[in-house]
Amino acid sequence: MAADEACPMKGGDGPNSYAKNSIYQKGAVDAAKELLSKAIAEKLDLEILLASNSTFQIADLGCSIGPNTFWAIENILEAVELKYQIQGMKKSPITLEFQVFFNDHTPNDFNMLFKSLPLNRQYYAAGVPGSFYGRLFPKASLHFVHSSTAIHWLSRVPKDLADRNSRSWNKGKIQFSHSSDEVIRAFEAQFSEDMECFLNARAQEIVYGGLVALIVSGRPDGTPHSDSSLNVIYHLLGSCLMEMARKGVVSEEKVDAFNITMFYMSPQELKAAVELNGRFTIECMENLPRLSTIDNVTESPQLIASHVRAVTEVLFQQQFGDEILDELFDLYRTKLEEKPSIFDPTKAINFLVVLKRQAN
Repeated sequence: MAADEACPMKGGDGPNSYAKNSIYQKGAVDAAKELLSKAIAEKLDLEILLASNSTFQIADLGCSIGPNTFWAIENILEAVELKYQIQGMKKSPITLEFQVFFNDHTPNDFNMLFKSLPLNRQYYAAGVPGSFYGRLFPKASLHFVHSSTAIHWLSRVPKDLADRNSRSWNKGKIQFSHSSDEVIRAFEAQFSEDMECFLNARAQEIVYGGLVALIVSGRPDGTPHSDSSLNVIYHLLGSCLMEMARKGVVSEEKVDAFNITMFYMSPQELKAAVELNGRFTIECMENLPRLSTIDNVTESPQLIASHVRAVTEVLFQQQFGDEILDELFDLYRTKLEEKPSIFDPTKAINFLVVLKRQAN
């Protein structure tokens, strides 16, 4: 099943919604602000980008329902405005305007997103539904592409995992990191394929000299998938689901056929994908500082459970129905409380990558 059909965050503004349970993701946006502003100041050439048009066009890919996307856009606009002043463009008759495109999966709660738009925003807003692993915009129409804590979602479950007779059949698990070598290789191959599609699509959509800024949730270089803290917490969730299957609460067959399509890449894996694609230069690649907002989440079993539920509830609902959700995540919270140190901060990172589109 394609990710744009299967992976929206929990919509609305209720207690289990993404809007109320995305402090971790907000922490990543905040941590990237200074580095992102520096990259814009040093790497963005507005005179070239706006030579024939005074509208600066930005896309935020995987925007979800807010409010984090709005904070990210404000950070970008603030940095671009400052750059605009430094380059002396305020002396010209051109008035810089901003168009922002908010993109996410087709079933994303765009109603909630647009109801939450800041009233005092200094940009024109539009929604663009669809998977960012394909083309979303006309050729050479964007100046800046941003995506935060989104590209760890793959486009689909690797094909081999759908075959019960395949050595990649992921029986008894919902996540690949603690599975067989065949399953891990299938996910690594899907990651490589998806990144090539992502970069090819962006290379066509962004103008020469335009920037792509990615805030990535990942794992440190050299860290095995099974040691990544982000993978470990999802592996524990899978064990909770299997425990419910053994009790007959859910179908074990449905568990065997269910896989979460998250791939927490390392900086080196992303660097290799960019270099293989060859259409972008890497202008910045740095680990982000750990802010207290992130630590507050990862040190709290309740907050981990709430955040994981906000990003996966729709997936579980589609596969198993509504009736198991409370029991599953209550059991998950209990298991997390029994392992208070399960999240090792040295085995998980957020990092910023800034790419510049090369001229052919």
